[in-house]
Amino acid sequence: MAQSHVSSRRAGELLWSPSDRVRDEAQITRWRRWLEAERGLAFVDYESLWRWSVGDPDAFWGSIWEYFGLGDGTPPEGGVLAGRSMPGARWFPGARLNYAERVFAGRDDDRTAIVSRSEAAGAQDLTWGELRAHTAALAGGLRELGVGPGDRVAAYLPAVPEATASFLAVASLGAIWSSCSPDFGARSAIDRFSQIEPKVLLAADGYRYGGRDFDRLETVGALQTALPTLERTVVLPLLGRPARGLASPWMPWSELERPGDLRFAAVDFDHPLWILYSSGTTGLPKPIVHGHGGILIEHAKTLHLHLDLGPADRFLWFTTTGWMMWNLLTSGLLTGAAIVLYDGEPTPDGLWDVVAETGVTVFGTSAGWLTGCMKAGTRPTVGRDLAALRGLGSTGSPLPDEGFDWVYEHVDPDIWLFSTSGGTDICSGLVGGCPTLPVHRGELQCRALGAAVQAFDGDGRAVIGQVGELVVTQPLPSMPLYFWGDRDGSRYREAYFSMFPGVWRHGDWIEITERGTAIIFGRSDSTINRGGVRMGTSEIYRSVLAFEEIVDALVVDVPIAGSGSWMPLFVVLREGAELDEHLRSAVCARIRADCSPRHVPSAVIAVESVPRTLTGKVLEVPVRRILGGTPSDQVISRDALADPAGLEGFLGTAAQAMARATPLAGADPAPRG
Repeated sequence: MAQSHVSSRRAGELLWSPSDRVRDEAQITRWRRWLEAERGLAFVDYESLWRWSVGDPDAFWGSIWEYFGLGDGTPPEGGVLAGRSMPGARWFPGARLNYAERVFAGRDDDRTAIVSRSEAAGAQDLTWGELRAHTAALAGGLRELGVGPGDRVAAYLPAVPEATASFLAVASLGAIWSSCSPDFGARSAIDRFSQIEPKVLLAADGYRYGGRDFDRLETVGALQTALPTLERTVVLPLLGRPARGLASPWMPWSELERPGDLRFAAVDFDHPLWILYSSGTTGLPKPIVHGHGGILIEHAKTLHLHLDLGPADRFLWFTTTGWMMWNLLTSGLLTGAAIVLYDGEPTPDGLWDVVAETGVTVFGTSAGWLTGCMKAGTRPTVGRDLAALRGLGSTGSPLPDEGFDWVYEHVDPDIWLFSTSGGTDICSGLVGGCPTLPVHRGELQCRALGAAVQAFDGDGRAVIGQVGELVVTQPLPSMPLYFWGDRDGSRYREAYFSMFPGVWRHGDWIEITERGTAIIFGRSDSTINRGGVRMGTSEIYRSVLAFEEIVDALVVDVPIAGSGSWMPLFVVLREGAELDEHLRSAVCARIRADCSPRHVPSAVIAVESVPRTLTGKVLEVPVRRILGGTPSDQVISRDALADPAGLEGFLGTAAQAMARATPLAGADPAPRG
């Protein structure tokens, strides 16, 4: 018989409030005291503070620059913001700085900087002094290879200390960093790196995941062949394999390091720091360029004020080097906190073991991983000491209400749970957490300071208490400088400014509540519109994943020319569960009650797995296009998938079901198997 997580809690119910001590000691409170003492600015609540931050961006971002001592701590002669047009806003004209220099400024060489746990490399802890020495040595070696300001260095490395140190070395030189994880296949890595023409490739010989070794030397050789601008390849021997199949010139990692003093190239505020990539499920991934200054000031704000990090913290966000969260995790060093790296399989019990063993104080992960823990019956506190853990972050997709319940029931009833949403585009969050605000079930605590986030209806009007397009109406320092190779800026403008000229459209559905919290309803380009009723897919998933028998799901609406559409719901069942007619009917009844009669699926279909990207995103739009007749190789890069082998089985099952389907007009369909 179908069972569901039936909670007595209501959507939006208050789950947690910070204590007076937490409020008083929070970084954001200290900054607010400084604002009052130095600027004569006092705010009655967070909402008034947020309104000031977006209403007077010059004053707000100037205060961040000064309070956190960025650059030389005083605003440059050119001011803060030269014009507010989007795209095209220029920040801190005339400022000179270096991201890596700020990371190392004022650090105690004897304190811990990095705590690393790796299946391949074991346990490593680095002090600030050791990190500085490694960074200096790598910078010296890269300098001897001719790397300087503006040169691109590509990294095919896992989340190990060598990746962190080499990024800081590249940044110290004013060169440009770009990375992807070695679990990316050759095609996916080539699609990224070939666009930016790197001078040097830093690559691991392989990695270990789930106890298995994965040799990547053949892929490294393929990268060398496909990247004619490479002048040197440097190989990190994580698996200790004999180098084979590599083209010259290449060198082992040990020969790259040149001990010496760490020097920093002073660069402009908008000098490129790194190149990140869109998920790349359709076409070539967009190479998104961020600048030293924009990332520095945005991450200083986010990590100090929104994540409440400081020198006493240990900060872990589980990520690979192919996801922007690795970049944000690395920036945790800006706060003086120790960052915790984990390279390996993130099993529910194994990752909680790392959190406990390393004394993590703020732990971030994906919503999918947390719901996976919930479905697996994980009990994080059984046999583990999580006393140090005070904050738990979730991102990547909306965390369902039941995920909030699980955290407060099985992790800690007094933990600060902050769900956050932003993206690779800005390498930060637009809505997320604040340690001095309460947590409401299913809601993100606030709009981020300095982020002029609104929900727009179809006519471009801001709405409260209604679902709308997530837009940003004022520039942010960490908005992309440009896309690499987009000479006339047309791809950039089309990506963000084509729907509402002069306003950034992010591509998510959002509701801003009366209390100032936010609810994310998933990607607006995957919204299902049936009979004029629009529904975000995350709303459907909330209903479906409430069933104990179902551990994952994907829903799409496939147009069929001249005869309506077919809307299948694919579900992954818990081991031992069966998709019988009773469960099918229960799922459809729940969707009809929770969402709308028009969004009851045409069919509920069991599959072995749901196709996801390496960063955990469900491939709704590509699956819809494939089932609509577009060849799969035109819409999906298989090397960007978490389980490429599982895709064919999924598509085969879907095609068979579609062949038996009858198109529906979307009124109130009856489910079929």
